[in-house]
Amino acid sequence: MELESVVEEYLYHCIAKGFTPKTLKNKRQDYKQLLQFLKNKRAVTELESVTVHDLKSFFREKQKDGLQATSIQSLHKMIKAFFNWCVSEEYLKENLMKFVESPKLPKKILKTFTVQQVQSMINAFSFKDYLEVRNKAMIAMMADCGLRAMEITGLKSVNVKETTILVYGKGNKERIVFISPVLKKILIRYDRLKKEYFKDEIVKSDNYFLSYLGTSLSHVALYNVVLEAGKRAGIEGVRVSPHTFRHFYSIQSLMTGKLDIYSLSRLLGHGDIGITQRYLQSLTDEQLLDKAIASSPLMNFSKKS
Repeated sequence: MELESVVEEYLYHCIAKGFTPKTLKNKRQDYKQLLQFLKNKRAVTELESVTVHDLKSFFREKQKDGLQATSIQSLHKMIKAFFNWCVSEEYLKENLMKFVESPKLPKKILKTFTVQQVQSMINAFSFKDYLEVRNKAMIAMMADCGLRAMEITGLKSVNVKETTILVYGKGNKERIVFISPVLKKILIRYDRLKKEYFKDEIVKSDNYFLSYLGTSLSHVALYNVVLEAGKRAGIEGVRVSPHTFRHFYSIQSLMTGKLDIYSLSRLLGHGDIGITQRYLQSLTDEQLLDKAIASSPLMNFSKKS
């Protein structure tokens, strides 16, 4: 069976499953690299002819080319997913990728914002005009809901309800996050100024957060808003980015003791709880001490007596 044809069939399967254009683009690039390698370096063009040695050789070449471990791991997942599908379609009896090791990533401590830093970044923007309140609302929503950058820029107005937000995450997976009363106060003022700002303008997008022209926001635009917030608040010693707000949200949720890690994983839209567990590495010794004291059996005994 021609390998290129099977890959193309799999990509249409992914389209039918609702994968995002970005994910499909990455898959096409990864599979193109694999096909070219197998054809040019291993003289393999048939699915049944692919061996574990061919696949191991492909990843060795990527390492020699200087591809970072994180990129190789992502490539490994993409190719493994394809071979899993081949097994499910009974094109192959087993997934050859289970015999190909994925590189181990060094464990990094994910440093995150403090409560004071986030408060300063939210307060860095005012309610005086549309752009100021829009920026305030985006920073507040990232901190209070833990949304990804793509989820903020792609958020539709119709999906922002009274107390909930319907989010479409990676792979177009749906989930519900909740709007706290504090965030709601900011969103009410944002909605009011947004309506007033665009009352005589043609709005060109149904997104919730809009540019001053009424168009959707790019990832770069959101990133620049976060950088501006960090600059105004004088944030130092931590990476100022949209993703750092997800770390902040995760740590704060765990610190309060109100959320268990399984519930947090659902709210973050993680497909694997192992991803959520990485955020635990961001806990400082002081935060761990606070959690330990709060969960101490003897301390809880004294509260009841």
